[in-house]
Amino acid sequence: MSVASVPFGERLWQAMAEHGPVCVGIDPHPRLLEAWGLGVDVEGLRSFSLGVVEALSGRVAALKPQSALFESFGSRGVAVLEDVIAACRQTATLCIVDAKRGDIGSTMEGYARAFLGEDSPLAGDAVTLSPYLGVGSLSPALHLARATGRGIFVLALTSNPEGASVQHARGADGKAVAARVVDELAEWNLSCDVPHMADAGVVVGATVGSAVRDLEVDLPGLKGPILAPGIGAQGAGSRQISEVFGEVTQWVLASTSRAVLSAGPGPRGLREAHRRTVDELTGVLGA
Repeated sequence: MSVASVPFGERLWQAMAEHGPVCVGIDPHPRLLEAWGLGVDVEGLRSFSLGVVEALSGRVAALKPQSALFESFGSRGVAVLEDVIAACRQTATLCIVDAKRGDIGSTMEGYARAFLGEDSPLAGDAVTLSPYLGVGSLSPALHLARATGRGIFVLALTSNPEGASVQHARGADGKAVAARVVDELAEWNLSCDVPHMADAGVVVGATVGSAVRDLEVDLPGLKGPILAPGIGAQGAGSRQISEVFGEVTQWVLASTSRAVLSAGPGPRGLREAHRRTVDELTGVLGA
């Protein structure tokens, strides 16, 4: 089904305005499957993942299945991921496939077709990508996303301690790697003629503190969505959101997982946990 008639950035902007700027990750960790009384197997994976979709579809700005946790079950797990993506599509709920792919040449073209191609069962509404072979290496994904009306989120400034050794490093011109990633995507977004939000976004952790300012990362120049993991169980709340994102909070899609998923398996618990997260961030985030 084509989604190209309305670009991803605009669809996300509308979903954030309607449901609140919070994305819920579908992260079927073994301990969560067990906490829900499910087996750590494909049947448990299916019940868990489709249970989240059933509870939150039509109520949340986006759902974000973590591809690795499906792939760990082999081909049958990937089939469940395909079913999750299809279920999101059927309920008109945006789906961001958290795959973090990145490569060069024909291999990147293959990843682009898999996660952004019109006829691929793994193609949601957007995908996360890794830029550490150069942002230019992601060109096949950028072009295919635009052609199909989908979006991308490129890792820029993550909150894991190991990320700083690469993302904070400065080149000969003094510019930090994270800043360069954002600048190159901002240049791409200049050709995206939309009223609110472009289609190429970045991932910036909500727990990175003053790093955006310290590294002179030009988030206002991006004019695209910012996926911000770290909300809830990882410690970020309204104060951290304000500190990290400042004047661009209207483009921030806060991502939470355990804080909502731990309230399952009942749909009521999941919905209430999601609504609490949205309410806690009201006034700090918003389209």
